[in-house]
Amino acid sequence: MLRFTVIIFIFIAIGCRNKNSGTIDVQDIIDKSIEVSGGNLYSSCNISFTLRDIRYELENNTGRKILKRIINNDSTTILDILKHNGFERTINGNPVIVADSMAAKYSNSINSVHYFAYLPYGLNDPAVNKKLLGETQLGDKQYYKVEVTFDEEGGGEDFDDIYIYWFNKETFKPDYLAYEFNVDGGGTRFREAFNERIINGIRFVDYNNYKASKNISVYELEALFKTKELELLSTIRLEDIEVNPDNCN
Repeated sequence: MLRFTVIIFIFIAIGCRNKNSGTIDVQDIIDKSIEVSGGNLYSSCNISFTLRDIRYELENNTGRKILKRIINNDSTTILDILKHNGFERTINGNPVIVADSMAAKYSNSINSVHYFAYLPYGLNDPAVNKKLLGETQLGDKQYYKVEVTFDEEGGGEDFDDIYIYWFNKETFKPDYLAYEFNVDGGGTRFREAFNERIINGIRFVDYNNYKASKNISVYELEALFKTKELELLSTIRLEDIEVNPDNCN
């Protein structure tokens, strides 16, 4: 009887210690981040924006997403449509045949732009693997540092890319992200979010996009950012953002 009581006490003590340790599950971080950034609005609203003179549109249609890219060049309008069943292109309203290799390239480009525009939405997709790397400080703020990798099945052509997100411990918003990619010779990037705005309930940001002067791992970028050793490669600005409030559920 005494031994049984001691075992119960040990389990209670361990439970209290974990409860008071301040630890948080990585899934809770992602869930809270999506919730404060727009939540279900991402999957129910029609969204459009302009990036570098190209118009992008997200159409939520009865649970399925349709991603669009519209390129206007003088008298020519190219409309690219990415749906669950494939890629389509029209030029001035006329369907055109696109080689499979180019369709894959265009699809990847369209998907990438939309992916970054709606972060952190998408981090709960089935192919996403999340791991809490710990906590860190950037500037005067504290962050949860989360690694994101992808399963080959359902992870897209760039399933072997590695991402790291820095989630603000107070707001749960991803203020920074970094990634390691393998296409076009590979490389790494570090992005710093700025110009946050909330449009009809959804958070949008712009990015300062940095690169390292040498080929290094994504896990080394934070230290180089802190010592100002990263080079500003570009500024990524979303313009003319529209969220259709009549479409949001």
